[in-house]
Amino acid sequence: MTLCRLKDPRLELILVRHGLPERVELAEGRADPQLSNIGRGQAHQVASWLRRETVDAIYTSPLRRAIETAEPLAESLGLRPIVHESVAEYDRGASHYIPMEELKREDYPAWKAFVDGGYGEEVDMDEFSMRVSTGMEEIIRANAGRRVAVFCHGGVVNVWTAKVLGMAPSLFIGVDYGSISRFLCASTGERNVRSLNETGHLVA
Repeated sequence: MTLCRLKDPRLELILVRHGLPERVELAEGRADPQLSNIGRGQAHQVASWLRRETVDAIYTSPLRRAIETAEPLAESLGLRPIVHESVAEYDRGASHYIPMEELKREDYPAWKAFVDGGYGEEVDMDEFSMRVSTGMEEIIRANAGRRVAVFCHGGVVNVWTAKVLGMAPSLFIGVDYGSISRFLCASTGERNVRSLNETGHLVA
């Protein structure tokens, strides 16, 4: 009789897109908006949903909108979020922030050009993907067998998902504010998508 080998412990990686932030047209320096009232509500909805699970660690992008989204869950679980530079968004240095949904309504051609790959000369998608992937692997190695929540951005979720699926880095899926995406990550190197863009917890 052949005995089955036990698989090594898998980490469940939960990526949470930040809540809806305030719109910033032109900042003096880098735009780093805080959450809007809607965004703060989304942050609390995320916390209400995830605190029922065993979340062992919380990581966050250094950008304000991600940190503020992580705060309700961290407070509920008594965890201190770990700021990880690698999961900041590709436009972290931009002087403006316009939610994609608003851009789509106000300037559809510009939105369509962007989602079709017109990211602009200032965005090196390969470099961005490498930075995100390197950071995610660091988080995975540090947390074998645990459940980890990473509060980040739509672009981060996209390029990490593309990496797991063996695709070229791109912004190929819609990621809602406050949504949850899950990945199973084994220490032997396997990476699998468990869910993408969960939004049931955001229903009023």
